[in-house]
Amino acid sequence: MDIKQIQDLIKFVSKSGVNEVSIEEQDFKITIKTNQEPTYVTASVPAVAPVAAAPVAQAAAPAPVATPAAPAASADANLITIKSPMIGTFYRSAGPGKPSFVNIGDDINTGSVLCIVEAMKLFNEIESEVSGKIVKILVEDAQPVEYDQPLFLVEPK
Repeated sequence: MDIKQIQDLIKFVSKSGVNEVSIEEQDFKITIKTNQEPTYVTASVPAVAPVAAAPVAQAAAPAPVATPAAPAASADANLITIKSPMIGTFYRSAGPGKPSFVNIGDDINTGSVLCIVEAMKLFNEIESEVSGKIVKILVEDAQPVEYDQPLFLVEPK
């Protein structure tokens, strides 16, 4: 099961009103939990090829992948929030001892790499979909992040 299939499953779970879904296939297990009130719905999900890893994923309500969100609820209402497109571990740089991709005050352009989110032993570069200036970094290096969790506040150009 790849990241796109997991994201689609998270969206399905969120929209269906189900509180928790668990899928087990040979060497793969995934559990998705939401903060919704539990309802009892049974759905059949088509089988997919097994994956070597055995991760367990948990997610809250989904939103678009790495896209700017509605204005942040802060003193400056024109800031754009860049959110995590997946569950994983947030890294500000490409490796230990290497410089951060972005720092507060840096100007960024569409397509600029902002960070890496490691998910299921895959290192995914998160690129900006807006141009602007980094105002705030909301996550510490090597901290776990949830799907749709705010990562950066950007003042658009």
